This record gives sequence, C-alpha cells and structure tokens, in this order.
Amino acid sequence: MTGDRRRFEFAYRPGSIACRPGCVAGLDTTCERHGWERALVVCGTTVGSTPAVMDPIREGLGDRLAGVFDGTTPEKYLGTAIEGVRRARAVDADALVAVGGGSSLDVAKVMATLTTHGDPATAGERAIEDASLALAAGDPLPVAAVPTTLAGADLSTVAGVTFAHGPDADDPPSGGVGDARLMPAAIRYDADLFRTTPTAVLTASAMNGFDKGVEALYTRNSTPVTDGTAMRGLRLLRAGLPTLREDPMDADRLDDVLAGIVCVQYGVSEPGASKLSLVHAFGHGLSRNTDAHQGVVHGIVAPHVLQYLFDSVDGRRDLLAAALGVASADTDANADATAEAVVDAVVDVRDDLGLPTRLRAIDGLAWSGLDDVAEWIVDDPLIGTVPAGLDPSVADVRAVLEAAW
Repeated sequence: MTGDRRRFEFAYRPGSIACRPGCVAGLDTTCERHGWERALVVCGTTVGSTPAVMDPIREGLGDRLAGVFDGTTPEKYLGTAIEGVRRARAVDADALVAVGGGSSLDVAKVMATLTTHGDPATAGERAIEDASLALAAGDPLPVAAVPTTLAGADLSTVAGVTFAHGPDADDPPSGGVGDARLMPAAIRYDADLFRTTPTAVLTASAMNGFDKGVEALYTRNSTPVTDGTAMRGLRLLRAGLPTLREDPMDADRLDDVLAGIVCVQYGVSEPGASKLSLVHAFGHGLSRNTDAHQGVVHGIVAPHVLQYLFDSVDGRRDLLAAALGVASADTDANADATAEAVVDAVVDVRDDLGLPTRLRAIDGLAWSGLDDVAEWIVDDPLIGTVPAGLDPSVADVRAVLEAAW
C-alpha cells in the first residue's frame, strides 16, 4: 500500500460467524447448509474427554457426527495430521470440525491440506523430509472451527506445523502452510464452551488475541477496514477481559470478550498482507526453544516492544490511545505522553489477566541464550510487516529482551 492509508486493497473472505451462548446446538443446520453429511471432530485428548465440551458438540452435530479424532497436541506434528487423515478416510468424513485451541484448528487445516493430494500419506512423508508443505490443486476437506481459547487465530488462512512424525524427532523444523482455501467455512463462538477452559489457558490466550488488535493498527499493512474492526475489538476487550479471572464470569463481559476477539482478528490473516507484526515475531523467537505459551510471552514483552516502537516511529499511537480509551487533552498535545499512556494501558491489560511480568520467569529461557533469540526474531518473516521507518537490528532486539528480563 502507499503512504496514504486510505488507498488500499482488502481481500478477505471469512466463513460464517456465530457468537452467542449455545450456538453449537445449530451445528447440524450449519452442516446441512454446506452439504456436509459426515463430520469428523478434531481435538486434543483433554477436550475430547471433557463432557461439558463434547456433549454439546455431539448433540449439535447429531446424526452428522462421523467420529472423533482426539490426537492433537500443542506441537502440531505433521505425523498427527497424517494419522488424522487416515481416520477421516476410515469414517468417510466430508468435513472437519476443529474444537479447542489453536493447535487443533491448525492440525485440522494441515489435514485439509493433505487431502488435496492424491496420496495424503505420501505427501505427508515428503513434507516431513523437505520441511515444506503446500496445497495441491483441488478442494481440501472443509473445516469448521469451534474455538475454546482466545488467541484469535480462528478467522485465518494459515496453520503452523512441526515437520516430524512425533516427539521422538530431534529438534525438528517448524513452519506453516497458508492458502485462502484453508479459511474455516464456519466459526462458532459459544460462550458456554469457553466457561470450561482453565483460567490460566484462557487468560494467556486472551493476551495473544488482544495483541492482534494492537498490531493490526500499527502494521504497515493496516487498512481502514481493519482499523475499524481492531479499534472496536480493543474497546470491547478492555471492557471484558477482567471477567476472565472471575468465578463465575459475567455473561455480558464474556460477550464483550468474544465479540472483541472476533473483531481484532478480522482481516488480520489477509493473504499477502498479514497484520501480525513485531510482538508476534518476539513471541515466535522466545517460544522457539521453550514451552512458554505465546500469550505469556506476549504479556511480558508487549509493553517493551511498544516502547521501542514508539521511540523509533510514530506507530499510530493516537489511534491506539483512542482504541484503548486513554486519549486525553494531555496525550493529544504530547506524543510522548500518548506513547506512555498506550504502554501503561497494555500493562494494565496484562496485569488484569494475571500474567507474568519478566522473561526470567520462563522455564528454559536463559540470559545466555538471548543473542540467539534476538537473531531468530530479526529473521522472523513478520519483521517484514513492521511500520515503515522501523528496521530492527539484532542489537535493538537484544536491548528489548534485556529490558524485559
């Protein structure tokens, strides 16, 4: 896009979205609308063994439930997807319903990718060998998503994958696959299911989702469309997120959270114009050799990354201040005050979610490893989406990591 952000292209086609308590009761109608007769549920073992989640899913699908594949894990091994496709073929599935966190949705998308190949198993083995996977010609198995976490990666055309059969692999490479055909055809945000998710998982994932709205505003790929959805989403999240640590969660505030998560991720996964940016690059680098949740990492580094951003470029701080409800006469007159108010607001969100504040709290992350982490971050593809005029060096990134230590 040009320097004038009013001149833009926007090519984004999400599936149908429902956001209300009990909406999974209509999964059979959703299947009927799309012509799906046999749906395979794709999930992890925890979700698959949680009646409060699976009973509504089973009842919602009714006779269209072909089976359950509950083998997904956070590592998203390609071998898991290969096994999932075998299961899909064994039950003659014509659709996949991913239930749970981002890992299950990613595995379902990788399964769908494999189904575009004449021999999915052979294609999977070749992908492990080459550390690369792409869709072939033709239509993949369609995917529906029923998220139970708040990372905001549901309205997306991409999926992460680890190129290995399973945990026995020694330091396997990871990567991703992306194609407009992988956009879920239907996404169902059912508040009743989110109430079953452990608080620690919900709060960490919420920070990840929140940052998508922040980055959608400052990325060089921003558009007037995503400015509007991101700002609305951030306002809703600021209002709703504190309820995630309440028991029970307030129904109205949870509605705010779910609507906010839909809004902040709307248009983020636009082919060729991703809105993910510097905070997510830090998240990728810091979680590469640790088991840290992306949202935990985001909570720690986002304030420091934003401070670095504002020290270097404008970063659309006025829009961020307005979206986060911290714009005032003082901030309008003082760019430094605006930056400080935005950073403080992000700190408040992190603290309301009860997330860690220092990198040294992450198991497996050592001070001696920060040089490697800094290099990984600078090499991350998302560095290409940072604002014009910002050119992070390894030294710059290392300084941010030290500030967050």
